[in-house]
Amino acid sequence: MPANILTQEDLEGFKESLLEEIKEILLKNDRITLDRWIKSNTVMNKLGISPGTLQNFRINKTVPYSKLGGIIYYDEEEIHKILMDNKNLFLKDRL
Repeated sequence: MPANILTQEDLEGFKESLLEEIKEILLKNDRITLDRWIKSNTVMNKLGISPGTLQNFRINKTVPYSKLGGIIYYDEEEIHKILMDNKNLFLKDRL
């Protein structure tokens, strides 16, 4: 069986291609997570609530949020989780 000899150039090339693939994966995942953040209007529409109610949810820490440059963002997955948790509580109370 013949032996393959790797040179320093071979290893450098492999390293570069591996780093490029990792960067692509990280960038792709960043785009996915950025799409999860929604603005107040979207949250109000989804929940069917007023701006005052949403503000009360923020004050009472019912809904987690982030504020950047005067714009408030909400994690859509967190909103969904809160809805599902409250749905389960409502169903338990009815049984």
